[in-house]
Amino acid sequence: MRRARSERGGTITFFLAFGADRQMCRLATTFSTEKQAFSYLHKHRTEFERMARARLASGELEHGVVVLSML
Repeated sequence: MRRARSERGGTITFFLAFGADRQMCRLATTFSTEKQAFSYLHKHRTEFERMARARLASGELEHGVVVLSML
């Protein structure tokens, strides 16, 4: 997982596993630190995985990446 910073937060990247495959997902956050962003992701991981799977199934990808934002 990694984080890209911007003035209003940034993004963290995680991978969704299904079988032997992995799908890159990007979560946009407003947190100022990577630690805060990852804590938020882990707290809501089940919900983000559900949303990511739904977007993947419907083909909602941006350049091959599932893009999500904070709840």
